Amino acid sequence: MGQWETKGESDEWYTPAYIFDALGETFDLDVAAPHCPTHVPADETRSLGDLPAEWPDFAFVWMNPPFGGRNGLVPWLDYFFAHAHGIALTPDRTSTDWWQDAVGKADAVLFMRGKVKFERPDGSIGKSPANGTTLFASGKRAVAALRRASTLGIVMEKVR
Repeated sequence: MGQWETKGESDEWYTPAYIFDALGETFDLDVAAPHCPTHVPADETRSLGDLPAEWPDFAFVWMNPPFGGRNGLVPWLDYFFAHAHGIALTPDRTSTDWWQDAVGKADAVLFMRGKVKFERPDGSIGKSPANGTTLFASGKRAVAALRRASTLGIVMEKVR
């Protein structure tokens, strides 16, 4: 069986280019970048092993962290929302404590229509995943990007 044929063998799944096209943004920093090129339009990258590295205060960040263990997203999301300037991609696990906490901290949320078929490192497209995908916005620029990407799903904004 090939390297990518067994479910759960890797966290290496990349965000498809059409999501970035819809967002219409260039990010200062991809904070959970793999070690090979992806579609993320970012000026700088940090590898997955760099958490918790300092993110420059000015940096508009893209975060597609590893979806791994049960609460593996929690430290990533905590750091992301403390930074307060970017977009994070996570699975739609709406009944989990971490997802409920994240939606409470987000300035806007985009619930992706359908299921995103992520890309593997070899460029092949994955099959339909078990969960849908949520984009969390933190900060005004990120909210504006989710509004632009509303063709991808439903955007809900926090009432202030």
